Amino acid sequence: MAAASGSLTLSSATFAKLTPHPFLLANLQPPDSSTPSARTNGRQPRQARPYSVNTSSLSHAHGSAVVRSGDTTVICGVRGETLLTSQIPNYRVPQPGDTASYDELRDYDLLVPNVELATGCAPNFLPGVPPTTLAQTLSTRLFSLLHSSKLLSAEDLRIYYEKADIRDDEEMEEDGEDETTKEVKAYWVLYIDVLFVSFDGNPFDVAWAAILAALRDTKLPYAYWDVDREMVLCSRPTTTKPATPLNIHGLPVACTAAVFTARERQKRGGGQYWILVDPDRLEETLCDETVTMVVDNTDGELKILTISKNGGTVVGPALMREFANVAGARWKEFRAVLQ
Repeated sequence: MAAASGSLTLSSATFAKLTPHPFLLANLQPPDSSTPSARTNGRQPRQARPYSVNTSSLSHAHGSAVVRSGDTTVICGVRGETLLTSQIPNYRVPQPGDTASYDELRDYDLLVPNVELATGCAPNFLPGVPPTTLAQTLSTRLFSLLHSSKLLSAEDLRIYYEKADIRDDEEMEEDGEDETTKEVKAYWVLYIDVLFVSFDGNPFDVAWAAILAALRDTKLPYAYWDVDREMVLCSRPTTTKPATPLNIHGLPVACTAAVFTARERQKRGGGQYWILVDPDRLEETLCDETVTMVVDNTDGELKILTISKNGGTVVGPALMREFANVAGARWKEFRAVLQ
């Protein structure tokens, strides 16, 4: 009898592995009404994990950052390589006053993000396998957000050649000064590599935060066009020719939440649900509906840049407006960490 009664006693870790959905539900819906609702990780449903940012972590990159949120740790390195305009098949000469500089970033593939999930960052990522679907999806989403947020301008990535106009002596005496024309000879291509050192849910938010921190840390060396060699040369940073930081436009921050329902297969409009901000790896496997909102409050007014929603039917316009306030608070937290 003692053995039979002892077999009915399960530890919380065993309970979570055998029946993860009831385990999370028991934490969110405690039997005592005086006990506040909490998740298995100890956080409140709308409490996010704090960010930790460390920049200039890689010595051989033009910009880098390590961002940690809970047990999800991402390292991002940015390295610039030059691309001659003669090597661009669809190259178009920029015209004065041309406002389509953002199209150059996409048309010429000047921003190249790549995501890698390191072996051992989570139990389900094994060595010797091709890139996972998650890594490819994250790369596509990050590529799209890099362009839609208009974070960078092609003007900062252009490498000019200034050539003097050849004119008669009489014309030069009338004008009083020499005139030069600027010609785009090459571009900087930014290779943005994102590596997950440890993975515990919400990969998109942390990867994007690492990219933001790394781009703000990026400084490109002085590059110029050598006429004799017909190639781009770079000089080491000096006091007269220092490395140039990127001009970052705004501070778009991503915030993701998952919807956990009381029933594993809940019909539309029925049952109870919880909005779990910044879900961990266990919570992501138990939720069928997620929403990601990218906001920017740089000008003092909260702007929603993009909204992406996957699965489920719980999140509607009312919850979206409420979630925008949560994303705004998340933006303030990340800005405070960067400063």
